Amino acid sequence: MRVFPFTGLRLLLPAIVPSWRFFDAVTASPRLDYALAPASDTPAGPWREFRPRPAVLTPATMLRRLLWNPQWNESLHLVSLAERLLGAASAETAAHSQRELLLRVARDLDRNGGCAHDALLQIRLRLVSRVGPGDAIA
Repeated sequence: MRVFPFTGLRLLLPAIVPSWRFFDAVTASPRLDYALAPASDTPAGPWREFRPRPAVLTPATMLRRLLWNPQWNESLHLVSLAERLLGAASAETAAHSQRELLLRVARDLDRNGGCAHDALLQIRLRLVSRVGPGDAIA
């Protein structure tokens, strides 16, 4: 039996160098906003972006986030839930995604003191895409 020296490298290369072919299409990216209403008969307050991205990150923060960033992992899961809600094939899938989004936003706001316990939570999905010259965000 003849063993080629590069066989292991050939098998390991796809794991090291990612392939971008897994994207079906480049579409708008969903963002999650929330609003709180003090009671059911009053209008909700202003819409706020859920977990807005920081404008500036220090090199130390970037390095730490390479190794440990559970909040970003959950944010990616929320984006997956939102995409699944937008393209839901069945009512059960849509209901599950909506329930999970509401639950996770409510837990985060409760954990971080972002709302009163008797407040009513509303969420909305906002689609962000790059359009036009210079790929401005719309």
